[in-house]
Amino acid sequence: MVTYHDLVREGKERLIQAGQGEQAAQLLMVELCSQKNINLYMVMDEPADEEIATDYLEGIHQMELGSPLGYVLGYEWFYGYPFTVNKDVLIPRPETEELVALVLQLFDTHFGDRDFVDVFDVATGSGAIGITLSLEEPRMKVVASDISKEALEVAKENNEKLHGSVEWIEGSMLEPFIERGKRCDILVCNPPYIPVHEKMEHSVVDYEPHVALFGGEDGLKFYRDVFEHAKAVLKEHAVLAFEMGYDQGERLRRLAASYFPNAKIEIHKDLSGKDRMLSIEIE
Repeated sequence: MVTYHDLVREGKERLIQAGQGEQAAQLLMVELCSQKNINLYMVMDEPADEEIATDYLEGIHQMELGSPLGYVLGYEWFYGYPFTVNKDVLIPRPETEELVALVLQLFDTHFGDRDFVDVFDVATGSGAIGITLSLEEPRMKVVASDISKEALEVAKENNEKLHGSVEWIEGSMLEPFIERGKRCDILVCNPPYIPVHEKMEHSVVDYEPHVALFGGEDGLKFYRDVFEHAKAVLKEHAVLAFEMGYDQGERLRRLAASYFPNAKIEIHKDLSGKDRMLSIEIE
């Protein structure tokens, strides 16, 4: 008799031997059980469901080879919503949830009395940011872009599945908005910001799309692109919000100030106390 506890123990041992973190072994089982409305912690010592056991061991095998948990499951939870993910999109991270929270806060501060605001989600990937904003604040009229056709297909699937209200356009960074003469009150972007020569975990660099990870020699290439063209898409009073690398804060602040000398520019820390977000308020 193989119990859920036996399987989780085996999964942890195999992932440790493969040089992976053992926590994913338990998270995988929790998710597989929840799909069948089973509370894992109530049945740990009971015989495991045969289908769950098969799927679990296959998932452990994939993670032994390096695949991230999100790709094994085919989805990742973000802001309480299950977003479909595959190798065409970056797996949304908890830090990006904090960017969403910041944008909602900035909306309340600057546009809380509006019936609606125009929001651009640039380089949307799975659509996690734009869709979540549209669900959390219906007054946000969100248009999202990505250069990848495959990523947009995933984002559109998520929008339909989660009943979001996002409009999608294909193109690189701000180009599709400029081409269509669109302007926004809020621009949010989680651009590729990892320097090209930075060493990364194999589960990231070998599986997740490089177009969504790397931002040139210093990681700031796409910020420069957005800053340079932002005035063509911003309304007179607008707010911009970006995610960034923990060590990019001061460089990014100086870069932003060179493009927006009269704006209020702030660096915001994440829950671990690291620089993680940049906001630019244009009055």
